Amino acid sequence: MKKSNISKALSSIRTSVAKHSPEILTGIGIAGMIVTTVMAVQATPKALILIDNEKKRINQRFFDEAKAEGYEEFARVDRLKPVEIIKTTWICYLPAVITGGVSIACLIGANSVNARRNAALATAYTLSESALKEYQEKVVETIGEKKEQSVRDAIAKDKLEQNPVMSREVIITDKGDTLCFDAVSGRYFKSDIEKLKKAVNELNRQMRDEMYISLNEFYYEIGLSGIGIGDDLGWNIDNGYIEPHFSSQLAEDGKPCLVISYLVGPRYDYRNG
Repeated sequence: MKKSNISKALSSIRTSVAKHSPEILTGIGIAGMIVTTVMAVQATPKALILIDNEKKRINQRFFDEAKAEGYEEFARVDRLKPVEIIKTTWICYLPAVITGGVSIACLIGANSVNARRNAALATAYTLSESALKEYQEKVVETIGEKKEQSVRDAIAKDKLEQNPVMSREVIITDKGDTLCFDAVSGRYFKSDIEKLKKAVNELNRQMRDEMYISLNEFYYEIGLSGIGIGDDLGWNIDNGYIEPHFSSQLAEDGKPCLVISYLVGPRYDYRNG
């Protein structure tokens, strides 16, 4: 194999290891804790033998001392003190302690890497969100509000075409009979525009008191179940109220469909503003 190929292979391995370091460290940490438990169990019989030998040694010493002083009886030791047990058996558990320490270090390292990556992700998300907001404002300024609305409607139409209702479940709620499509979760459901607006007004009022609202709280209010990332995304009053954009379109089956997007989208780390 050529030297350049070896270098590329090594570089690829380093990149892969760095990319998956949290998973690797977590796996090593879990495996290490299992090995630590096994080693501790295996060390226990040896420790018990050492404890028994130490008791015999102490009793023999007491016996010899009593005999030397002319006594026939002496105080027999049946149990060692905790300090004596540690001094007698620590060597048996040393490998398990070392392995456990390394395992804990791996788990802490994995958590540290994830924390740094999440912080970087939050920063990147904030920068992207800021850039998007500036872009949207400039689009409105350049082409006008009506044309910008037309662009949004065109995007809503594309989303419906990419997610045809014929291949999706339509969630039935007690909020109305109008077919709706949520652009964030990609779900079709039945509702009513007035009830949707009422839910938005109620959550915005609630946000004035509580400062923030999660995406899942919005879904619960309009009769939908939460989604996996729904508690990690939301709105903070410092960044603006919930402002849905309703676009009337025709679904694949020809039925009217209300596409819901958001002028102020739910953001990550919304609790911190």
